[in-house]
Amino acid sequence: MRVDTPVVLAPMAGITNAAYRRLCLEQATAQGGTSLFVCEMITSRGLVEGDATTRSMLVFDELEDVRSVQLYGTDPAYVGKATEILCADYGVAHVDLNFGCPVPKVTRKGGGAALPWKRSLLGEILQAAVTAAGRYDVPVTMKTRMGIDPEHLTYLDAGRIAEESGVAAIALHGRTAIQGYSGAADWDSIARLVEHVSIPVLGNGDIWEAADALRMVEQTGAAGVVVGRGCLGRPWLFRDLAAAFAGSAIATLPTLGEVRTMMHRHAELLCRHMGEERGCKEFRKHVSWYLKGFAAGGELRNSLALVSTMAELDALLAELEPDEPFPTSILGAPRGRQGSPRKRVVLPEGWLEDTDGRGVVVREDANETTGG
Repeated sequence: MRVDTPVVLAPMAGITNAAYRRLCLEQATAQGGTSLFVCEMITSRGLVEGDATTRSMLVFDELEDVRSVQLYGTDPAYVGKATEILCADYGVAHVDLNFGCPVPKVTRKGGGAALPWKRSLLGEILQAAVTAAGRYDVPVTMKTRMGIDPEHLTYLDAGRIAEESGVAAIALHGRTAIQGYSGAADWDSIARLVEHVSIPVLGNGDIWEAADALRMVEQTGAAGVVVGRGCLGRPWLFRDLAAAFAGSAIATLPTLGEVRTMMHRHAELLCRHMGEERGCKEFRKHVSWYLKGFAAGGELRNSLALVSTMAELDALLAELEPDEPFPTSILGAPRGRQGSPRKRVVLPEGWLEDTDGRGVVVREDANETTGG
């Protein structure tokens, strides 16, 4: 698989559904870009056992020529079978494996960012996925973090194991699990991983503007970038990224009128894929991100965050001042969740006692949807 614009939309739970991927795709292609847009994370067990919630997440827009899905799992057999289902039944052209989620309900079961501590188990899971996907000529990648905490780093071993297992590329979020989304991402760790492996490395963490993506690639030698929170309420970031990697310095600064047009388009796509009632409810969480930095009053913001119909949404959007300029003061600033470092990472009892993991039984919930 070739992605001409070396940019990946990070899978985000409750965000990167078919509607949002379509919205970002429209922005990238408007600038001639061909980024990779990844579906929300799904669980291997849920997929294999036919869980309705899991299956309902595997919806793709008609414009998605390349179907990309992130898979979570802790059992090699489940991951292998789930990978086969994605390739055979859903026409997926790329499978990404999640070993970066820092959420306690995931790490307490040995999943997400906790799993690479068990080197043998990690290798078995990767090999199972690569073998299954290989029957369909589908590449497998993985995303991970630096480790559990500064005393339990895993990313260099994970990179070596990924390469030995036939993984096509590895994405590294330059934070540990204990950091969550706090503090600054360590781009030096990305550079170290680039030097450590021969497969492509994608950098993730603190890409708020297109210029940040170029700077990360230049500083680390990464083959590309993974963008998550930076695009919340700003799908046009993918237009800027496509331009930046094509050699043009474009910073889209939409007026509030242009932002409200984008908000309408987003809600419209959500309703198309989910129905009006659910689509409007799903849109509510995006309101504060779209209006970040603008002068829209609290009462109007609250009303927008409670919309139930497209007619109601359009009436409220009409109250926004169309000529208000984009608030440049928020450029380069963090978006989305941040929080503080965790006091500790919740792990299975005795998890850190060895780095092997053979015979470990860690069973994810069939309908687990939390990504990281």
